[in-house]
Amino acid sequence: MHITYSTASKLPDALTIDGVTTDWDFTPSPVMRWERRQMAERFARAVHRRPASHVVVPASAQKAWIVYFLFAPDGVLQSAHRFTLARLREEGLPILVVCSCADKSRMPADLPALCDALLWKATPGYDFSAYTLALRHLSRRSPGADVIVMNDSVFGPFTPLRPVLDSSRWDLTGFTASSELTNHVQSYAFCLRDVTPARMARLATVFFPFGALSAPQDVIALQETRMARVAARSMTVGALWFSDATRVHNPTLVKPMELLDAGFPFLKRALLTKSSNYIERDVVLERLARRGHPLDV
Repeated sequence: MHITYSTASKLPDALTIDGVTTDWDFTPSPVMRWERRQMAERFARAVHRRPASHVVVPASAQKAWIVYFLFAPDGVLQSAHRFTLARLREEGLPILVVCSCADKSRMPADLPALCDALLWKATPGYDFSAYTLALRHLSRRSPGADVIVMNDSVFGPFTPLRPVLDSSRWDLTGFTASSELTNHVQSYAFCLRDVTPARMARLATVFFPFGALSAPQDVIALQETRMARVAARSMTVGALWFSDATRVHNPTLVKPMELLDAGFPFLKRALLTKSSNYIERDVVLERLARRGHPLDV
């Protein structure tokens, strides 16, 4: 079953989801002095040299781009990657892929035909190292472009992303946000307007130009949960859905089917692996099948 969607679709409907609000303007949580000191110490302990990278196919000047980070350490594209790339092609925007594998010679042979620009990244570093590589590249090659950014921790998209980019009222738009740990925009996917060298310079304390982090908890503490806070110093920030962590700590895990029904474009892949305790596997697979997604996941 294949579902085709129109990029003329409206933004997601504001269906009522218990514990989740819509159209949320970011407000930074207070940060104590000891927390700042702790973050500085963590950064000094965890940061390492940025991973090696190579421009395989450079980007061209465009009004908008989609950035997709995929992890293919063995040089093989998974069926979920191919599904996502096919869906992204339907958005009608050029696609920049950052592929992470052990060596650039091991990248999937057919990947250049599936995107418009291609960057290779070595495996050290987490998703923010790929985001930094892609956004800095676009800031030079396509300055001023609006960009949809996502990684392969999600299945989908199952509904169009372009209306979010076109119609959002913020400069940095998260699909979901949470107050878990601190108010923050979740980083598996977001939209960033007007990507220029100046904008990337203002975000340099999140998208590190010379270093990277590899441990997930370090990335969460020093990059994901700080992205909205740093961005809000120079731009507007918000999210389509926001959850108060005292009720719903992570909306993509606690309310995945409710979000899908409300127009949310993704399902977290972790629902079938490390976060499988949140929902029955068969329920996730049934919803994937209904959306035309391959089930060899």
